[in-house]
Amino acid sequence: MTRAPPPSRRARSRAGAITDVAGIEVGHFTDTRRPTGCTVVLAREGAVAGVDVRGAAPGTRETDLLAPTNLIERVHGILLAGGSAWGLDAASGVMRWLEEQGVGFPVGPLRLPIVPGAVLFDLMLGNAAIRPDAAAGYRACELASAKAPAQGNVGAGAGAVVGKIFGIERAMKGGIGTASITVEGITVGALVACNAVGDVLDPDTGQVVAGARSRNGKSLIDSRRALLRGDVPKPLLAGTNTSIGVIATDAVITKAQATRLATMAHDGLARSINPVHTMSDGDTLFALGTGGAGRTLGMLVLGTMAAEATAMAVLRAVRAAQGITVGKLHLPAAGDL
Repeated sequence: MTRAPPPSRRARSRAGAITDVAGIEVGHFTDTRRPTGCTVVLAREGAVAGVDVRGAAPGTRETDLLAPTNLIERVHGILLAGGSAWGLDAASGVMRWLEEQGVGFPVGPLRLPIVPGAVLFDLMLGNAAIRPDAAAGYRACELASAKAPAQGNVGAGAGAVVGKIFGIERAMKGGIGTASITVEGITVGALVACNAVGDVLDPDTGQVVAGARSRNGKSLIDSRRALLRGDVPKPLLAGTNTSIGVIATDAVITKAQATRLATMAHDGLARSINPVHTMSDGDTLFALGTGGAGRTLGMLVLGTMAAEATAMAVLRAVRAAQGITVGKLHLPAAGDL
């Protein structure tokens, strides 16, 4: 009998948080009037940034400036929000808070904070007129810290729902999750708000953890297999889903490498969500490099770490979620089945 080799002491793979990357802070604002909210990822010293938008119906802000050929090299925060396109307004509150802290790109006597962002659609739960605004973004910044952030029904994940392919009445509660991996002293962390139209799977086993349920609501049906055997999905309005997130590392990377890191991180979404990157999702991932470690492991290793941390964050998002009832709609969580 051959025994598996013991894990390397040089590699540490645990369920950490994006805030394990030094210089990264996270803050949630959750609106108690209905399930919605926003989350900020702050890098007060600035971080090299990239983005990759894979979903066909994105809601984003300031993503063009992250192209490797464009001027701005570093950003100071990333906004993740519910509320669909209206939720992008929360970024102005993040900018105001950062400006008050003296953080930003110098423009004469002023400081201009650079705050890209992305939103997800959560308007089907409760009063759709309530969505994150500038005050919500500002408050999320006030609550930000380097501590491991809360997960589940908070911030941008407050109104997140997964498994809507056969109707929201057969869906389950999504949420926001985080994880990190450290290899040879270099850390890559991920924070993902999972509001996917598809199911969430355990990437290690392939087992569906949360998603579309049977007609009696008591079991999971595995949307991928259901679609492949010919079950007809309910008509979906484009953009009414979306998983959004941030990858951060303390490795030294260039702007082009940050973009590639975001691209490779999408592999983590593909391992943990099925189907993913659909016409009804606006899946968007940002990548940040603080350079705090003073060195790198190379893009092959960093990309592998980013994909793994992203998949772990998605899984933790639904496992940390709690079931909710909004009006006549009940959305159980993974732990309820």
